[in-house]
Amino acid sequence: MQKVLVTMPAGEIRDSFMPKWVCEYLEQFFNVTYNAADRHMTREELKEALIDFDAVMTGWGNAMLDEKVLKDNDRLKLIVHLGGTVGNLIDEYAYRKGIRVFSGNQMYAESVAEGTIAYMLMGLRRIPDYIDSMRQGGWRSDIAVWDGLLDRTVGIIGMGAISSYLIKMLQCFRVKIKVYSHYPLDRMWSEKYHCEQASLEEIFATCDVVSVHSALNAQNRGLIQRKHLQLLKDGALFINTSRGDVIDEQALLDELVKNRFVAIIDVYHEEPPAQDSLFRKLPNVYPIPHMAGPTLDRRSWISKALTDEMRRFFDGEEEFKLEITSDLAKRMTKM
Repeated sequence: MQKVLVTMPAGEIRDSFMPKWVCEYLEQFFNVTYNAADRHMTREELKEALIDFDAVMTGWGNAMLDEKVLKDNDRLKLIVHLGGTVGNLIDEYAYRKGIRVFSGNQMYAESVAEGTIAYMLMGLRRIPDYIDSMRQGGWRSDIAVWDGLLDRTVGIIGMGAISSYLIKMLQCFRVKIKVYSHYPLDRMWSEKYHCEQASLEEIFATCDVVSVHSALNAQNRGLIQRKHLQLLKDGALFINTSRGDVIDEQALLDELVKNRFVAIIDVYHEEPPAQDSLFRKLPNVYPIPHMAGPTLDRRSWISKALTDEMRRFFDGEEEFKLEITSDLAKRMTKM
């Protein structure tokens, strides 16, 4: 029976990913050791501990598994990350050693796409405003702003796993979809899902809804600038669920102060934003505390799915839905 080290510290976060039923499921197939401390293991501790394990299951905040940690390890065959991006977890050295890497990235992406649909509907329909009004004894006026998603034009910035799920989910709304990507879109896929590739300028100037899903890396840091935000149509909806540093945040705030468009902001340069941040105060901003996904209920299912992938790996299978290849890892968010 292969040996697996779970490095997530003991506590509520690990319990949410690995409740009793998940631990019992994992332990049916593997000899499992759990980090008993309420803190993350240091790189030195990981280097020493991992010598004795065939696989490691990591979580948010895990120390980097780089050459310093892995150099003398000839036993470890698999890194399984319960988070999404592995940009801050591994570098190319793990791949050069022949270690395979799995993560919950695809399942995170699906949940974030679901959250983005919720944000689109919430922002267009101004749902929080009317809830607040009702709680204060009010009612809608005859000229209330109250829009929908059907038959609108949606711009999507970044073409990764989240955008792929989002585009599929948007089909029932009959929207026209424009996509900005550094890479050419597959023609047959684009035709199937009614997408067209467009420049940032075209997306910001023509779309009713603009949703940002670019990974944070050297190529995308500061991707969205003042000149793009100034192109947004009056009454448009702008959503960011990617990372705060993808956008010139001061430029965004300067445009939001003009009250021309509505924004749903899920991520920030500084998290949490300062108490006096305009993101918390502007009436045309719906600030969300970085929770587009995965929803809490998905965490245990991510752990279960990754356990199944581990089983298949050690049974000798070669193709895996949740594998992170070297090329994919290079495009992932690096904080």
